Amino acid sequence: MKNTKLAWVALIALAWSCGPKPAEETTETEVVEEVVVPDNTLTEEERSEGWMLLFDGVDPSGWRAFNGDTFPDGWTVEDGALKALGKGGDIGGDIVFGPMEFEEFELVWEWKISPGGNSGVLYHVVEDPKYHAPYETGPEYQVIDQLGFPDPLEKWQSIGADYAMTEPDYEGAVKPAGEWNTSRIIFSEDGASYWLNGKKTVEFIPYSEEWTAARNSGKWNDFPDYAISKTGLISLQDHGAVTWFKNLKIRKL
Repeated sequence: MKNTKLAWVALIALAWSCGPKPAEETTETEVVEEVVVPDNTLTEEERSEGWMLLFDGVDPSGWRAFNGDTFPDGWTVEDGALKALGKGGDIGGDIVFGPMEFEEFELVWEWKISPGGNSGVLYHVVEDPKYHAPYETGPEYQVIDQLGFPDPLEKWQSIGADYAMTEPDYEGAVKPAGEWNTSRIIFSEDGASYWLNGKKTVEFIPYSEEWTAARNSGKWNDFPDYAISKTGLISLQDHGAVTWFKNLKIRKL
């Protein structure tokens, strides 16, 4: 019996010596490095998912005036961003990405706007001499200084709206003028949504009965070709306010 007890003591001692050390004796720590992705670039994962850049931060090639042939004087490149100088208005000043049209897509970009400013990002834009501005044909994601705009805003005019179509829920996502925002449009016939700083502001079913009712009323009565085309160009608006756009990325769905 004595020898058996000694054997058990030896086995327990061996197991203890070979087991894991208590937490306080562990000296190694795991260091997690944050990966910083430079502006206007794509990660390998994004490339594999089919994303493409609409602007590389330096060369505005591909962007030109709406119904024009060249990059207009009212825009410039500043610190890696396409910058609208605020020379545009209700008509004139907007630019389009000319090399290709998009139908169903996901578009992501960053933007900031000057105090009191108003702008937008449009899609399915059609060019023709009979159209004076992209908004005559293309739906718009509303970009605006929600906190500092000098006039009262209707809900359908507010930040993150599907302009004059679907009212947004932007509470908790609005930043002051001059700060960078991240926006997203996901558009397919099965369902579309707009996002602002990680929050979904609107969602709708394109070409549905509800969507068609909004399309055929209000502001768009004067624009019979609005949102008729199911494909078209991406456009950035100069609506008379200095506005910056960068990290413009898109993929076809």
